[in-house]
Amino acid sequence: MIDSIKGLLFYKDPSHVVLDMNGIRLKISITASTYNALPEKGFDAELLTYFNVREDLMELYGFGNAEERNMFTLLNSISGIGPRSAMNILSGSNPLEFKKNIIAGDVKSLTTISGIGPKTAKRMIVELKEKYVDEDDDNMDFMNAEEDGLVKDAVIGLMALGYKRGHANHAIRELEATGNLNGSIETIIKKALTKL
Repeated sequence: MIDSIKGLLFYKDPSHVVLDMNGIRLKISITASTYNALPEKGFDAELLTYFNVREDLMELYGFGNAEERNMFTLLNSISGIGPRSAMNILSGSNPLEFKKNIIAGDVKSLTTISGIGPKTAKRMIVELKEKYVDEDDDNMDFMNAEEDGLVKDAVIGLMALGYKRGHANHAIRELEATGNLNGSIETIIKKALTKL
């Protein structure tokens, strides 16, 4: 409903800001990283927003970039994690590292974030891993033209074996990261199978 808000930064602290929009002052909850990216009081600031409406409450949450807001939205969709818990998680991690830890199923790293115990970490992995892997489906820009053809054929081969496209792409990324993205299609598929 409200995609972003721009106004004069009237007040700020690590948990919230007050933006003045021609005399209307809005209190917006923020994360620690958004706080660090804000200008000094008295300057204009713009935040991407999420408007949370409940029967007895209306709250605005603000973010310095789209990655943070996307992560907040995903976290907020998990049973047992509300907007405030999502903001706490965002303040204790950065979206890229969090995403890597979810895809890797790294419970230990996730529990270093304040307020996340092993049960919550496992629930987040179960609910978010597939979404994060699927996001990467079309983001295979690390390949050169020759690799691109081989990889597409390898992904098709893995899908024919019953694997989801996101998982196949993730296995290929792991091969590329370790310098093992080479050989024939059959060789690449065999190597990828060890990552699945």
